[in-house]
Amino acid sequence: MKVTVVSRSGREVVKGGLELNDSATAADLQQAIHKRTKKFYPSRQRLTLPLPPGLKEKPVVLHYRKALKSYVEENSDSITVVLKDLGPQVSYRTLFFWEYVGPLFLYPVFYFFPVYRYFGYKGERIIHPGQTYALYYWCFHYFKRIMETFFVHRFSHATSPLSNVFRNCAYYWSFGSYIAYYVNHPLYTPVSDLQMKIGFGFGLLCQISNFYCHVLLRNLRSPDGNGGYQIPRGFLFNIVTCANYTTEIYQWLGFNIATQTVAGYVFLVVATSIMTNWALAKHRRLKKLFDGKDGRPKYPRRWVILPPFL
Repeated sequence: MKVTVVSRSGREVVKGGLELNDSATAADLQQAIHKRTKKFYPSRQRLTLPLPPGLKEKPVVLHYRKALKSYVEENSDSITVVLKDLGPQVSYRTLFFWEYVGPLFLYPVFYFFPVYRYFGYKGERIIHPGQTYALYYWCFHYFKRIMETFFVHRFSHATSPLSNVFRNCAYYWSFGSYIAYYVNHPLYTPVSDLQMKIGFGFGLLCQISNFYCHVLLRNLRSPDGNGGYQIPRGFLFNIVTCANYTTEIYQWLGFNIATQTVAGYVFLVVATSIMTNWALAKHRRLKKLFDGKDGRPKYPRRWVILPPFL
């Protein structure tokens, strides 16, 4: 089988094309392209079928496990594919590790070290119990996230663009410093003991629930990350499509009830808006896939992310 590989502008990427056997898959093609070009390793490639001129539909993406022959027109022994360069890639575990390790280590800096002297505060600093419990809560959360990254999560995509590391680190590291600065400030006024216990108790319950949600999602995928979309079931997933996001939001609500800072609530609002968009997109996708037609199950009626509001 003759395979012609072109860029989106129509330029030939692999001079002279490639010769593959008839049983070759899209993954075999990716390896062959990498062997000829070096720069374009498989996770950096996105292979699609070319669109006719003037057509603005989404192109067909070649599935790496599917045989190339299934994409070839009848009675043809050649195919043209379009290669999009996705840019330098990193594994999702690398991405998540770096975005979580920043807040994990930056927050204790504001608690243990006299950083406020550099901001002009010369007075004596008294550490309140709520600030200490906030440190434990914060560090437990991000340590849990790192452990889940390596031992719980299964990823459907092997890699992410390298640029996402810088973007995500900027988000998590800056918000981590922003919140740590105000919660640990010498002029910080703690909430009542009862409010602190309610907030941290509720938040800790949500953290444990969040971990269990991640375990349930893990079981929907095979060890190699495959398995396709499935209807999540069990625990809070029986009533909420994205119970993992719901518990994530509520655990930060608990933290803010216990610490009561503007910085913390700003982070809560931003994080909630981001996860709500993700949840809406996933809910729409699952309802479209599981429409109850042609033998497919019908997606059950559920809240999207935040009962009883959404």
